[in-house]
Amino acid sequence: MKLTILGCHSATPTASTRPTSQVLEIRGNLFLIDCGEGTQMAMRTSRVKFSRIKNIFISHLHGDHFFGLIGMISTFCLLGRDTPLTIYGPKGIREIILLQLKLTKSYTTFDLRFRESESKESQLIYEDDKVTVTTIPLDHRVYTNGYLFEEKPLDRKLDVVACEEYGVDHAYYRKVKQGHDIELASGEVISNDLLTFNPVAAKSYAFCSDTMYKPDIVPIIKNATVLYHESTFLKSHEDLCERTKHSTAAQAADIAKQANVGTLILGHYSTRYGDYELFRKEAQEIFPTVELAADGKVFEF
Repeated sequence: MKLTILGCHSATPTASTRPTSQVLEIRGNLFLIDCGEGTQMAMRTSRVKFSRIKNIFISHLHGDHFFGLIGMISTFCLLGRDTPLTIYGPKGIREIILLQLKLTKSYTTFDLRFRESESKESQLIYEDDKVTVTTIPLDHRVYTNGYLFEEKPLDRKLDVVACEEYGVDHAYYRKVKQGHDIELASGEVISNDLLTFNPVAAKSYAFCSDTMYKPDIVPIIKNATVLYHESTFLKSHEDLCERTKHSTAAQAADIAKQANVGTLILGHYSTRYGDYELFRKEAQEIFPTVELAADGKVFEF
């Protein structure tokens, strides 16, 4: 699982900071998560292949999370894209994008699809043979969802030596890896745990965009391998959280602790702060395994 942070700061872009956008690579899938201004330039800097982006997930309709989207779509057209692109996001994302295309008399060279959400309950919105994506309802000034990306369980690892010793025919190896017991010609049934090893544990990534402290998301993200949680403020400015519907680093750490995640990544910093290590320090008082997002930074788990 590879996460590339294209941008991780709040509000407006500056000469040295970009708004929210990430690329998650998991089981061969490449997902773009949010698309703030400058995303396509950040993708070029990070050498992310445009052609591999088939699904884009937008958390909410605040500009610093989707203003780069129409530019991205335009670039796809200029590059002659012909493969479908699906955009997942709040109700309204379709209208916004199609209006921009209509008024500029632009036409896509590919099938542009929209999957809009308006439910306040967690929903499965994407599934293929390797990965599922579920919404994480958040609490912000507008309708907002985070996203939970989960690998499907892998096949068990075949113990070839054991299979040969028990006389299991090669024709049954696929079935063995899928977890089935095997009945030999003699009628003897060989338990699957004698023929296989446990697979590598499936991984998951929880993206929690702009939100107030919301502990009722804990059951949804329980035991996630990695949690990205916004931390716009430090405790010294916690009074701003209620008005702006954002979180502190300490609150993000508390969510990570309750959910028993593997690693917490902090981001969406307010530009009022000059030392982001203060966010790590504050969070580690509650949860030990803390990383700081940074524009262009790559995490592999």
